[in-house]
Amino acid sequence: MFLGKSSRKGLLTHLFALLVLITLNFVLPRSMPGDPLQALGEEALLCMSEETKAELIRRMALDQPLSAQFVSYWVNLLQGDLGYSYAYQAPVSAVIGGALPWTLALTGVSLLLSFSIGLLAGIYSGWRRGHPVDRGLSLAMVALSGLPNYFIGVLLLLLFAVQLGWFPLSGAVTAYAGWTGLRWLGDVIAHMILPVVALTLATLPEFYLLTRSAMVNILDAPFMRTARAKGVGPWRLQFRHGGRNALLPSVARLGVLAGKALTGALFVEMVFAYPGLGHVIHQGLLSRDYPLVQGLFFIVACLVITCNLLADKLLQKLDPRVNDAY
Repeated sequence: MFLGKSSRKGLLTHLFALLVLITLNFVLPRSMPGDPLQALGEEALLCMSEETKAELIRRMALDQPLSAQFVSYWVNLLQGDLGYSYAYQAPVSAVIGGALPWTLALTGVSLLLSFSIGLLAGIYSGWRRGHPVDRGLSLAMVALSGLPNYFIGVLLLLLFAVQLGWFPLSGAVTAYAGWTGLRWLGDVIAHMILPVVALTLATLPEFYLLTRSAMVNILDAPFMRTARAKGVGPWRLQFRHGGRNALLPSVARLGVLAGKALTGALFVEMVFAYPGLGHVIHQGLLSRDYPLVQGLFFIVACLVITCNLLADKLLQKLDPRVNDAY
């Protein structure tokens, strides 16, 4: 099946964005002050022989000009080789492969929760505009939208893990517990609850505000007046007629908010010492591990662009009028 004109144009736009991000991915890590050898520490450099330094420089390709490094970077990338992490002493793909499932699970669950709760709350709040519940929800969401995700994570950690002791402090599983089966799954869920709640609260306000605004705007739309005149019940009118149209702005922003949730998960993971991509990126930046940082940012860029592409396709399916914009 061949792609339509609008689909080809949208795909080319996303591919161009990916090429720009890949180029920036090469430039930005090398713009950081210092070099990877300095990250080893002064004591290590003083004790290191000149032969060892020369070998490290060769392995890190620091003896090559930037143009040669750039060509090598593209050649390796096209071959599926993300490089070798000298911080972890392992292939970058293996390091990312071990951390990526944790981040995807955290982001996927939180995005599903924030989208569902924001959609339902926004539809109800917009339907009851001016009601005390609507004013209270709107005030709470506006206040919540001004809090950074990592700050929300710190508050949850201090209250529910440190003060109340209801949830684990850090990590994804209890170390050396050796649990299997359902007990292991329960342990994973217990460790995931606070990071998921932090990330959900960080992305929820935008879904809510978009849906509420759309719901308020369509309350007096002609199709809503026609449905009322036909005697459609309030629940069906609210969710089937109004809700289906109110969700379109949220779906249109779903790709952007998915990228926001993914990048926000990196900071939340640092707060909870969660073994996802956030922890790996932090270690890579501290050690100036160019291959690892490049590989991580490449994977994140691919995930964000894929989310945007899928959200565009979903919006076109829900509202065919969007095709006219391409």
